[in-house]
This record gives sequence, structure tokens and C-alpha cells, in this order.
Amino acid sequence: MSIFGGRTEEPASYDAARQLREAVRSEMQEADEETVRIVTAVAGLLATVAYADRVFAPEEVEHIRYSIGRIHGMTPQATTAICSVLRERLAELSTLHSHTFARELKELTEPHVRVEILDVLVDLAAADGEISLPEVNQLRQITSSLGLSQQDYNASQQRHRDKLTSLL
Repeated sequence: MSIFGGRTEEPASYDAARQLREAVRSEMQEADEETVRIVTAVAGLLATVAYADRVFAPEEVEHIRYSIGRIHGMTPQATTAICSVLRERLAELSTLHSHTFARELKELTEPHVRVEILDVLVDLAAADGEISLPEVNQLRQITSSLGLSQQDYNASQQRHRDKLTSLL
């Protein structure tokens, strides 16, 4: 029941995160709930970085497919299913749920795992040949939300320094 007597259904934004988690759970049936939460959060942050500059470049799509495909137990079919949800709900996932995804990872993973995830996210931002200022800002925000330091971000970004558009 709504406190003001208005609509009682959940907003569509909740459905995007739930749809992603259900896709991960469906494709990783042997995984425990913690693994499903981690994979969902990683996929959600990949969507967040890919959409930071509001351009979902083909190179970014391919990098997301590659990154998700590297996860233990992920089949090509599972990767396709998860990427379909990301593409379909990209704007909602990237703008409304990034803090939730980062918080999940901070709670469920060790710092060295979060640094590895940050490296994957920075690699994604660089996949189209440049890292834009909106992508830098998003990555810095994610770094902080993951409980990582500016030094962690700098070390990850250093591998792609030549692609930073804010320095050009």
C-alpha cells in the first residue's frame, strides 16, 4: 500500500536490476547467491561505464561480451543473454543502480578483486580508443564507491594514459 494512496507497483527502475539479476541467476544455475550478486554487480558496472559518455560504441559492446565471457562458468549463450539485458536496460542500469552495484562488490569481495574489477572497467572505457571526461568522472566515482583509493585508480588508468581526452 502506498503511503499517499497513489500507485503501489514498483517503479520500472527496480525492474531493470531485478531483470539483470534474474538473467544472471538463470544462466548460472549452479552458482550460489553470492556469486550471482557479484556477477550481477560487475555486469551492472560494465553497463555504467559503457554508458557514461552516452555512447554505447561497438568496441564497448565487444569488450563487455569478452569481460563477461571470462567469468568462470559463463557460456557464450549465457554471455549473450546477459548482454541482451544490459543493452535493453542500459540507461536505467547505468544511471539508477551504479551505487548499489558498487556497494554489493564492496561488501562481497576483497580489495584485490575490486582492483581487478576496476582494471576491467578502465579497459572498457578505453575500448573505443579514448577515455572521455564523463568516463573518467564515472570511473572515479566507482573507485570511491568500491572503497578503493585514488592511487588504485591512477595505477589502472596509467595503462591507457594516451587515451585520456581531457589531456589532449
